[in-house]
Amino acid sequence: MRRTRLMRAGLAALLMLGSLAVAGTLPASASDSPDTPSLSTGLLQAMQRDLGLSKDQAEARLKAERTATDLAPTARRAAGAAYGGSWFDAESGRLTVAVTPDASPTTVRAVEAAGAAVRTVEHSARQLDAAKARIDRLSAPSGVSSWHVDPAANTVVVNVVDDEHADNDVQRFLSQARKTGPVTVRTVADAPETFAAGTVGGDPYYTGNVRCSIGFSVHGGFVTAGHCGGAGAGVRGWDGSYIGNFQGSSFPGDDYAWVNVGSGWWTVPVVLGWGTVPDQLVRGSAVAPVGSSICRSGSTTHWHCGRVLAMNETVNYSQGAVHQMTKTSVCAQPGDSGGSFISGDQAQGVTSGGWGNCSSGGETWFQPVNEILGRYGLTLHTA
Repeated sequence: MRRTRLMRAGLAALLMLGSLAVAGTLPASASDSPDTPSLSTGLLQAMQRDLGLSKDQAEARLKAERTATDLAPTARRAAGAAYGGSWFDAESGRLTVAVTPDASPTTVRAVEAAGAAVRTVEHSARQLDAAKARIDRLSAPSGVSSWHVDPAANTVVVNVVDDEHADNDVQRFLSQARKTGPVTVRTVADAPETFAAGTVGGDPYYTGNVRCSIGFSVHGGFVTAGHCGGAGAGVRGWDGSYIGNFQGSSFPGDDYAWVNVGSGWWTVPVVLGWGTVPDQLVRGSAVAPVGSSICRSGSTTHWHCGRVLAMNETVNYSQGAVHQMTKTSVCAQPGDSGGSFISGDQAQGVTSGGWGNCSSGGETWFQPVNEILGRYGLTLHTA
């Protein structure tokens, strides 16, 4: 969807992705209370299309997910050392918190009093995180796609590309992984890859001959994916004009970067809706739990929605492993790299890579935005 140069310059320097969010159009949302954000018709339609929900179901889910997101930190503190992880249960519409068998009745009551459902599991989150950390130190072959802690299954899940499961190197890796703690092996259709692209028409930003999507606005610039450009690389906007330079960049190991904004460009706390949904205001960066709905928008495929599948997943790209990623069921394609993931009006992260496409489906990972902000000492630009 074409915009005037003035509109595009301002919005492009801020990001380009979407959310299954709660904010409305810019003027409408600006006057809404942050506690009662409006639900745009376009957003609800995107959720209905991608998640198979009715309008009423989409509205109810957004309300329940907002409650779960606010509740998660309190419930974790209440569980203490017995904490085994948490996730949003779409069927019940509640946050579920896992606790180990040694949790005292007082602890269980405290978690329930906070508003969460409780499930007893064998392993604590600390034990599962330690097992994953030991797997992170192993050298993974290309047939191993990724690995993460699954709190609902109470195990570390190792994802293996389906047609490489019998490979000797893969089997050797799995044998070593199983020695670290509780491990479950699952198969995936294809290996992950990053979503940068050669220069083609579209809205986004360019560095060299690579096109990527702008992530979230921060004071002084925007955040995006590290694989899109190295520190010092110049960045051009959708119209070819100079925006700024990569001030910091990390890939692999991480996949994040930030770009300063100048030369007539400026930042605004908005995610572009690309005409599919109204442009969305960004009000914060509270982390949506596993199981929550989430939306992504990028310069290639624009708006698509799905669910948060896993957190703190290590993704094994051909260029090297990237840690602390969040996996989603949202599709993406080349050129979407760096673009925004948003849940409600809360920024979640920048698109890194995945497998599949937006015709046949797939999975996509993002680097959490709060990690990027902390790494570079940046402040998210919010409404």
